[in-house]
Amino acid sequence: MLENKLYQLTPREIVSELDKFIIGQGNAKKSVAVALRNRYRRSLLDDKLRDEITPKNILMMGPTGVGKTEIARRLAKLMDAPFVKVEATKFTEVGYVGRDVDSMVRDLVEASIRITKQKRLEEKYNIADEIADEKIVEAIAPGRKKKSSGGGATLKGPFDFIMGNNQPEEAPPTPEVPDERTDSEVELTREQVRQQLKDGKLDEQFVEVEVNEAPKNQNLDLGGEGVGIAIGNIFDAMKPPGKKKKNIKVKDAKKILREEEAANLIDMDQVTAEALENAEQNGIIFIDEIDKIASGNSMRSGADVSREGVQRDILPIVEGSVINTKYGPVKTDHVLFIGAGAFHTAKPTDLIPELQGRFPIRVELESLTEEDFVKILTVPENALLKQHKALLETENVAVDFKEDAVAEIARIAFLSNEQSENIGARRLHTVMEKLLEDVAFDLPNPEQAEINIDAEYVKDKFIDRILADDVDRFIL
Repeated sequence: MLENKLYQLTPREIVSELDKFIIGQGNAKKSVAVALRNRYRRSLLDDKLRDEITPKNILMMGPTGVGKTEIARRLAKLMDAPFVKVEATKFTEVGYVGRDVDSMVRDLVEASIRITKQKRLEEKYNIADEIADEKIVEAIAPGRKKKSSGGGATLKGPFDFIMGNNQPEEAPPTPEVPDERTDSEVELTREQVRQQLKDGKLDEQFVEVEVNEAPKNQNLDLGGEGVGIAIGNIFDAMKPPGKKKKNIKVKDAKKILREEEAANLIDMDQVTAEALENAEQNGIIFIDEIDKIASGNSMRSGADVSREGVQRDILPIVEGSVINTKYGPVKTDHVLFIGAGAFHTAKPTDLIPELQGRFPIRVELESLTEEDFVKILTVPENALLKQHKALLETENVAVDFKEDAVAEIARIAFLSNEQSENIGARRLHTVMEKLLEDVAFDLPNPEQAEINIDAEYVKDKFIDRILADDVDRFIL
């Protein structure tokens, strides 16, 4: 199993990491931290008992914009775990009716392949850098040309052997070009180029390098079930991989050649095997809008029957089954499922009993308060005010948000959520965009180097447009 850096953290440390990006929702953070730590505890058990212990899936309940998706996404990013978010309502669309719910597992495997491959590529980057540098040195300062053996024989085309035209065509003899340099002179020149390349002095110079030609994928998808035939690959496999010459900057050539050489050094069969295990043991599937497929009415309409059908199709995946993917079969017994929904009109008990039982941990997320909005604007590492300051600094403008301005922004956002649709922290984005709209429009402006924003500035932006009982009308 791939090592997870999050396995080294205790539940308290996991919550501390989440606190850097997400304000409040302590109960939800605690639940997911314990669920992840239990994965580590399970990995320490003997094989017999380990297979008996399954993840305790989590059901998050709360209005939109309070952090349900962000908690799951940050967790997956912290531990480099394969993560997929799906909308449960997707499977109720016309033509779906729950038919393709196992696509979420296929997406999880694709995410796992990307993560695992990237890890293995990074391990080979040191060697790949050396090979790439030598190729660039060869392109800039080629070595002495070897004597040609004269005329040669080439096939007319890659498929001549199929058509029976396997008689080689005589190639005209290549004229020899004498190279009057000595070996020591060539090596001295190459060493100078190698040093300049290392020092970055050649980054902006153009060089002609030979790179792999991207394959042309012509996939025929059979019925949207995730099974396809790569028509182009049938013939591409019969001919050697294509190469093409590109005239690009040295710094770009280093990146391209580095990736190519690293890919040549890894074993994709091993990557696939590790990725499948990583998906099975560490995968996280986040099922959003799960309340939209709940129906508690005894008299069910056609739409309700469809929603219940989706629940019954999701059930075997959540409780553990084997899903066939193009990389091989994947067991979902130990995948962690996190369900989320607002549950405004429906209740968790409106889900079918079998599905309820597969989400034993219930967490209710709280609506955000005005104080929470102030913290969201200022506390996280990627706080909203920091983002907007950084954007405007690219235009050589320093923006200073006074403390009373932050409080006023939070008050307007909170009031909007109270008196209209509650969209949580997303309301702050609409307020901030409206607040800085005129400023951003006038930039770049050489005469404007600093902008101070206080409570009066915020009020002036909204006072003529909004009333206390109709705040959202001009914000969203």
